[in-house]
Amino acid sequence: MNIIDIGANLTHDSFDSDRDQVLQRAFDAGIVQIVVTGASAQGSLDAVALAESHPGMLFATAGVHPHRASDYHAETDALLRDLAGHDAVVATGETGLDYFRDISPRKVQRQVFEQQLQIGVDSELPVFLHQRDGHADFIAILREYRDRLKNAVVHCFTGTREEMYECLDLDCHIGITGWICDERRGHHLKEFVGDIPANRLMIESDSPYLKPRSLRPRVKTHRNEPQWLTWTLGVIAASREETPAETAAITANTARIFFGLPRPGDSQ
Repeated sequence: MNIIDIGANLTHDSFDSDRDQVLQRAFDAGIVQIVVTGASAQGSLDAVALAESHPGMLFATAGVHPHRASDYHAETDALLRDLAGHDAVVATGETGLDYFRDISPRKVQRQVFEQQLQIGVDSELPVFLHQRDGHADFIAILREYRDRLKNAVVHCFTGTREEMYECLDLDCHIGITGWICDERRGHHLKEFVGDIPANRLMIESDSPYLKPRSLRPRVKTHRNEPQWLTWTLGVIAASREETPAETAAITANTARIFFGLPRPGDSQ
């Protein structure tokens, strides 16, 4: 199977000692392309550098996660605008709202979210969005910009059926992670992941986070890796009453169109 992982935090320090091996295991498992998430100013620079080292296989986003909204300054905005023009960068973000932890003040989160949506408008890049426990504000802000944005994906979707339909009604794509494999808090996703149109569904590992809890055989590590996206793919496929090969093909095609990715082996 040819699988595309649209969100992996591969610059995370938990990968510093074996990043090459992690990538090789992913490629051996059938993950053919990975979008490396930029979640801070330095993280975005690192994501671009990593993508540059694996042309055609790795790509990057450039943004600031809402947890780090308080660190967003004029220099940050200028950097992200510069990175948006880089060949390896395929989306603006990760940006959005996170009211679950409130690491940055909510007012600041909203301001920084709007600033990054404007980068998406100006750069004509898709936006890679984060939302946790702030859906009403998230949708209200996104609605103000959506008509001017090229495309938008709500990554790591964990919300309700109603929230998902509000995102779909704004012509957003939906990213599903190993959260769907968590019987404690993600089981509800199985009930309506089949409602996501094929041309709106994408899949992601969100490594090193969200290792599939139902993964078998069990692995003695809390760190998630892109290679285990194959397990998440199987759970999603079963919930959609598709074969894993069908879901892999659907989500890979959607990701290539959304991010403008080349097919593996195409000249760069």
